[in-house]
Order: sequence, then C-alpha cells, then structure tokens
Amino acid sequence: MLETLFVSAIPFLFFTIFLIKWYFFTTQPTHKNPPPSPPAFPILGNLHQLSGSYPHRKLQKLAHQYGPLMLLHFGSRPVLIVSSSDSAREIMKTHDTNFLNRPKSYIDVRLRYHGKDVTTARYGESWRQMKSLCTLQLLSNKRVRSFRTIREEEVALFVESIIKRQSLAVNLSEMFAFLSNDVICRVAFGKKYSRDETGNMVNKVLSQLKKLLGGFYVGDYIPWLAWIHCLSGVDAQVEKLNDEFNKFLDGVVEEHGNNFNIKEKKLYEDGDQDNKDFVDVLLELQRDEMAGFNLDKEHMKGLIFNMFVDGSGTSATVLEWAMAELLRHPRVMKKLQEEVMEISNGKPDITENDLDKMHYLKAVIKETVRLYPPVPLLIPRESAQDINIKGYDIAAGTMVITNAWALGRDPNLWEKPEEFVPERFLDSSIDFKGQDFQLIPFGSGRRGCPGILFAMVANELLLANLVHKFDWSLPDGAKPQDLDMTECAGSTIHRKVPLLAVATPRC
Repeated sequence: MLETLFVSAIPFLFFTIFLIKWYFFTTQPTHKNPPPSPPAFPILGNLHQLSGSYPHRKLQKLAHQYGPLMLLHFGSRPVLIVSSSDSAREIMKTHDTNFLNRPKSYIDVRLRYHGKDVTTARYGESWRQMKSLCTLQLLSNKRVRSFRTIREEEVALFVESIIKRQSLAVNLSEMFAFLSNDVICRVAFGKKYSRDETGNMVNKVLSQLKKLLGGFYVGDYIPWLAWIHCLSGVDAQVEKLNDEFNKFLDGVVEEHGNNFNIKEKKLYEDGDQDNKDFVDVLLELQRDEMAGFNLDKEHMKGLIFNMFVDGSGTSATVLEWAMAELLRHPRVMKKLQEEVMEISNGKPDITENDLDKMHYLKAVIKETVRLYPPVPLLIPRESAQDINIKGYDIAAGTMVITNAWALGRDPNLWEKPEEFVPERFLDSSIDFKGQDFQLIPFGSGRRGCPGILFAMVANELLLANLVHKFDWSLPDGAKPQDLDMTECAGSTIHRKVPLLAVATPRC
C-alpha cells in the first residue's frame, strides 16, 4: 500500500516542481525595454528552438524574424544573441569593459582547471596577468617567428607523406589534424607524440575532449537538473578524460622540470635563447617569478590546454574548409597556383619569407574563415552591469553570444554572401584580426584569440606548398559540385565527411 502511494506521488511531485519553476520563471522582473524575444516555454525557455546540430543556423533564422539583438532564455538564463556588425562593435569595443567576463560553465570548471586558463577565466587580475603572459611571452611576434623552422620542417614532412601516396586518395581531414597536433606539440612540449603509444592515447583523449567541449550541458541553464549529468554518464566521462589528460600534462611538466637546468645551459651556450618551447618559458617565468603573479601548476596546465586543445582544432578546421572550397572551385585553385608559382620563381619550396607577397592566398584564407568560422558562436561573454545597447535594456548577468557565422553571411555586409569569392578581399582592407566587425571569426578586443598570428602563418605556409607541389582532384572521378560540404558540430565546426583528395605532383 505504502509503495503504491509512493509511486503515485512521484508524478505529483514532479508536477509541483514544474509549476514552481514555471511561476518563478514567468514572474521574474523585466526591464523597461528588453530586446525582442520569441515565445518561450516554461523551464526550457527557448532551448527547444536550438535542438539539433546547427544552432548557429537556427539563431540566424530567428534573428531574421526578431532582429540583430535578440533576447532568448536558455532555461533560467537570459541570453543576448548578437547578429549584426554594429551590435558586435557595441559589445566588443564601445562597451567592452562591461562584457569582459565569461559565464560559469560546467565543462570549463572541470576541464579547464577551474578557470585558470586564458580563454574561459573570469575577468580579473589573474586573467589580465595570464593574457599579458600570452601576448608578451608565449605568442609575441618574436616568439612566433622563432618557431619558423618547426613549421617549415613539419610542412616538408607533410608534403613527403603525400608524395609517397601519389595517385591514391589521401584523407586530408585526418592529415591536417595530425599536422596541427605535431606542430603544436613541438612548439609547446619540444617533441611530437603523434605515432607512438603515448601519441595514440593523447590523440584519442584530444578527440574526446573536443567533443565534450562542444557539447550541451543542461545544468548550465537549468541548475536543478544538473543531476542528469551523473545519470547520463557525462560526469564519469569528464572525470576519466580529465585524469588521463592531467596525467599526460603532469608527465610533460615533470620531464621538463628535470631537464630544465641542462637545457637552459645548452641554449645559453649555443646562443639560442629563443629556441624554447612553451613549457620551458612557463617554467622559467615560474622559477624567476617573472610572470607578475603566482604562476602555479594549474595555471600552466590551463595555458597549455588553450594552446594544445583549442589551437590544434582551429588550425585543422580552417585548412579542411579551405582545401574543400579550392576543390569545389577549380578556377580559384588555378588562380592561387599561378600566384604561388610566380612568387616562387622556380624555387622547389615555399618559405615563410614568400607569404607576405601572396595576396590571393591571404584572400582565400579570409574567405574561408568568413564562410566557416571555426567557432561559429563565439565564446560567450557576460554583462557585468545593467546597460543600454541600441536602445534596449540589458540586465547584469546576461550571457552574450555573437553569431560570427551569421555576420560572415550577412547580405547587408557582403555581396553574394553564400558564394566562395576570394576576390572580394583583394581591394579591401578588411581583415580577421578583430578590428573589422563584419569579420570576427576569432573574436575581438581584449577577449579576442591571442593565437591568431601563430595559427594563420602555419595555415598559409601549408596551403601555399600544397598548391605549389600538387594538382588536386576528387577521387573516383567525382565532380567538384558533388563534394559533400555538410558540417559536423563539436568544439569547432568541421566537415561531417572526411575530405578525401588525390594529389598529382606538378612538374
């Protein structure tokens, strides 16, 4: 009897909770003039409108109906969706000091060392010091140039591996991922982990980490449902991956620490002080207390996480989409090859000295990130205080998401926005470094990505060498217009179907 009553009471209990949550959700205070909003469900808010794999596309459609500044509710959390360049400028430049914070996230707390990284850390003195450390010590122009030999060596190895497989279809998606990992491993750790047992483990963990980082976690938006993460197995998976990646990073830092004095002495004797990997630099800053704040082990691992996990996915994604569009557009491929051949002037290899002269190559890269920003919905920000933007009242604590994908395809900003036309950038000063708000695939302002220069130099070098060394075609006689360009969601938006192509060495 008691058991029957208990079972019968469960639906009533959930219904009661539902009504309570609904009441508080629908009776919360409203501001004088909030941005337009689509109708919301109790508890869920507008989450049901973003279900599926392409939230950036769905938000674009909603923005067409409700405007470039649109207020949604993800569960109990108010979220401002920014879909115009003018509004993005207001958020990231005019009122940037009010939008420098990052909202707290379930996955970031567990995988990014409780906010001790530069990407997702809450705004404050610790973040300012880490950002300064990145821009002045790890990713300065001088430091990026010092890794030139590494980039050129890895590109040469990449080309050699393709030559060995000539006339056979190569999986460029997979190869780009390996190349990005190899370059970043050498820059960050001083050696590669791509083919040995440790490398297999690292690549597997890296792939799983990226999937988790691109996931949706209901506890971020409906806190009283956070227990679902435990029941679904997400908590266990996160802890397992966190332990495995931590073990790897601990081993790397310990190995560098044991060899630090020996390597430091050798670099000094060789007069090659610039040839240090990221871990060397961090250990030196920690030892000599040069960082300006307490650079503990978790800060170090958080910064390495940014470079290794975030950086590798971004570079590989840009290369994958660029090559896919070149294969779809033989005219563009030919024009790029002609530029590269003219500038190489008979040299067997393209070096980084040649890149500044390759204006069409840079246009191809810009057009790629316009159409395929690696992270189409930029990392969220959070308003610190109540503020008025474009006549709308935005409450403190509102999450702000900028739809960089929508900006890149806005017909008010771009002629024929859905077409791949690199020529649009040849007579234009527009760049992707954060000053032109119609093209901000890497964000802008103080919260913009500090690794743009590092990533783009490597991408330009590889792309130039690939079109210089080879003619490219699709396997099995497939036509360019038949190439599947379907997206697949994750921490970055990459191709759902791996990019296969056949390379024929050019005479």
